[in-house]
Formats: sequence, structure tokens, C-alpha cells
Amino acid sequence: MQNRTIYITKYDLDRLRKFIEDAKQINRRGNEYLDNLEVELSRGIVVAPTEVPPNVITMNSRVNLIDLDTQEEMVYTLVVPQDADIAHDKISVLARIGTAMLGYRVGDTFTWEVPDGARRLQVQQVLYQPEASGDYHL
Repeated sequence: MQNRTIYITKYDLDRLRKFIEDAKQINRRGNEYLDNLEVELSRGIVVAPTEVPPNVITMNSRVNLIDLDTQEEMVYTLVVPQDADIAHDKISVLARIGTAMLGYRVGDTFTWEVPDGARRLQVQQVLYQPEASGDYHL
């Protein structure tokens, strides 16, 4: 993972650490993406919800991404595991793509590992971010 600044609220940081801990208890192998998320969170800057830049992917953000190789556009909402629903484009932060996108900004490119290799995705737009919308309860 690239070094990047993740802005995160105390509430989300505590929730994500709990989800990581629970996931590792359930599945003790193959947790490298959880380890990567932990590393990123440890470098995160804890801020008040009003201080999160509006162009950053945070929990419950709805974002427009583009695959740089195929030009396919996709829209996902980054959610906690129990709210994940691929049929409604809700991706768990504990899924590889969810872990990969957390903390990136509009214009940033990140890599998502898939069975066939890697996909290069670019953040086109943050369509909704709870912090920017004043929805601090999410």
C-alpha cells in the first residue's frame, strides 16, 4: 500500500479496529488485507467529523471509480461488514476493494488485487460523504 494520509473520526477508528479484531478471530489465516488496513489506520489522523476533507473516501462514502485499463465506471458505497450488499453496490471495508479504497481522494489511483491480477482504479468523484453532509451519526 502507498503511504497516504487517512483522515478518520474516533468513532470510525474504534469501529474499524473492532471489526478487524472480530474478523481475525473468525478467520486466522489469509489476513494480509486486514493487516494492511491496521497499518493504514495506525498512520491515520484522528479528526473531528467537521475536519475531514470532503474529497476523501470515508466510511459510508458513495464514490465513482473508473478502471483505468477498461474505462469501466463503477459506483460503490463503503460500509461496515453487516451493511455490505453487492446487489446494492455496498462494499464492506473488510473486503479487499473496501480496504484498498479507504482514505483515497478524488484523482488518486489505487490497485485492487483480483484473482486475475490487479485492477488500477481511479477515484473520479465522491458523490456522498457523511462528514461533508453533516451526517455525523453514520
